[in-house]
Amino acid sequence: MGDELDGIEVFVAVAETKGFRAAGARLGVSGSAISQALRRLEERIGVALVRRTTRSVHLTEAGERLFSTARPVLDELRTVVAALGELGDEPRGTLRLHVSGAAESFLSGPLLAGFLKEYEHVQLDLFVSDEPVDIVAAGYDAGIRLGEVIDRDMIAVPVSGDIRLVVMGAPSYFARHRKPKHPRDLVEHECINWHPTSEAPPYRWEFTENRRDFSVDVRARVLTNDPVLNIRLARAGVGLALADERARDYELW
Repeated sequence: MGDELDGIEVFVAVAETKGFRAAGARLGVSGSAISQALRRLEERIGVALVRRTTRSVHLTEAGERLFSTARPVLDELRTVVAALGELGDEPRGTLRLHVSGAAESFLSGPLLAGFLKEYEHVQLDLFVSDEPVDIVAAGYDAGIRLGEVIDRDMIAVPVSGDIRLVVMGAPSYFARHRKPKHPRDLVEHECINWHPTSEAPPYRWEFTENRRDFSVDVRARVLTNDPVLNIRLARAGVGLALADERARDYELW
């Protein structure tokens, strides 16, 4: 297809300017280059398109037919290209994001509202899931996940500061169980834990003490792949859950 169209713009320029030199001046090449390109086009389609004299260039009947069709098509293409160039001035279109469940509550705040307000011509297509996925192969533009689960070969840009997680439990749970005095006491409690997929191991709860990080392998009475469900279960007094400290509906330990 590229060979068939090669030389059409040259031919239209010759037809409009009625000369090789004038067409070359428009396209930024020499008159001889215009003549050679036009000759190759005629040889390829097997018909003469122009009659050449020492003073002028006239279209043949075949040239007239081609010109009447090619000129409006080129004009339309130029209009489309110009319009596409304007798209670069302001983002627009659909932005597809693969969002982990842990990030969903963060995005539901002012971040997305501010983004949509600033970029009025952008539509968001959000898919919330903790299932591992190749975001490029699946057709997503980007993914939003917890930093510790991002593959090392991915390009990562922080969209928030550190998220502080706390252990939460409902008053009804603490009415039945003594509050733990140290994170390691959690192994004696009924906990509601999370894992991203059915094959992945449960999340090890992470803590910091005296600027030193350590983790606790809690006993999961309930294990889900949905952090929001975990908080609902904690609200019902089922057990202790690890959640964003901004969730203030529970008694914090």
